[in-house]
Amino acid sequence: MPSPTRLLFVPVLIGLAYAVVQLSMEAIGGGVQSHHLLNRADLPAISNGFGLLTLPAIGFALGLRARRQGGFTRSMWTGLVLSFLYGTALATGFEFGAQALMQTLFFGLLVVAVLAPVHRAECVAGFVAGMAFTFGGVLPLLVALVFAAISALVRFAIRAVWRLVRPARTAARAG
Repeated sequence: MPSPTRLLFVPVLIGLAYAVVQLSMEAIGGGVQSHHLLNRADLPAISNGFGLLTLPAIGFALGLRARRQGGFTRSMWTGLVLSFLYGTALATGFEFGAQALMQTLFFGLLVVAVLAPVHRAECVAGFVAGMAFTFGGVLPLLVALVFAAISALVRFAIRAVWRLVRPARTAARAG
């Protein structure tokens, strides 16, 4: 079993290395990019340089979850990889101008957020990592947090309703 310290800090270092590689490639290719919110020039631009903060922070959250779980479980790896692939597909659609693919994936993410626990750290980390080379480390995080909030709200609301309904059903059967 990996040490708790290693579980916590290895994802942070991987996030930092990922950001450094991305920013180095951008710097060599003509400068660090900035992206406007909602891809509109009249809205503020966010530099990809902020990935130096967000990607290690996401790694830290992932490390905390792994430490609580006693290591990286199969379901964590599955969530990380599938989210990475989803984010990569969305970013690739943007890069190649495949608007129909992007719209399908983006609105499909709403369905996925309702059906799957995308609020977990591994899902957020994978999604952001998949999109970071195209959009940096901030904009994908903002998108991921919106869908994570939807996922958490749906899951915890259903759980709360179930807890309210379930005792009533149990009491009705007993009486």
